[in-house]
Amino acid sequence: MSKPKIATCWLDGCSGCHMSFLDMDEFLVEFAQKVDVVWGPTVDPKEYPKDVDVCIIEGAVSSDEDLHKLEMIRSRTKILVSLGDCAVTGNVPGMRNALKVPQLFERAYVENAAVNKRAPNWGVPKHLPTARPLHEHVKIDAWIPGCPPPAKAIHFAVTELLAGRIPDSTEYTRFGK
Repeated sequence: MSKPKIATCWLDGCSGCHMSFLDMDEFLVEFAQKVDVVWGPTVDPKEYPKDVDVCIIEGAVSSDEDLHKLEMIRSRTKILVSLGDCAVTGNVPGMRNALKVPQLFERAYVENAAVNKRAPNWGVPKHLPTARPLHEHVKIDAWIPGCPPPAKAIHFAVTELLAGRIPDSTEYTRFGK
């Protein structure tokens, strides 16, 4: 019997949720024996595979690149998990929502820059008008809130998913915890 295929993804966020994932320490060895990690920022494959069993996504949707990636992942994944407050609520990336994109770029690249005071004209994906949580764009099957969620909440959720159950992480975390 083949192992479940697991992927992780990092959209607009700080990577703190992936750091919490890595904080599971010895449980990572346990998971490595039970799953195949097929895609993510710590894995080499460049193309997202088809028929992924579970994908755990951190970060909000802030650009057309984020949205395209999220929609593609949803179409190729059985169970999609929002990991962390940015993915669940928009959290820190959503703080930009009071500004229009040109104002955002002016603030970030001109007002707050010490050198090269200009917005980039290449290498930055087209920003959406607002940063939004994942569930406003695609169906989400499970949520793990927290900023970042504690490793024990992630461990619980992945263990439940591997057992064929949708996790309820409220015993282990809450928004902003």
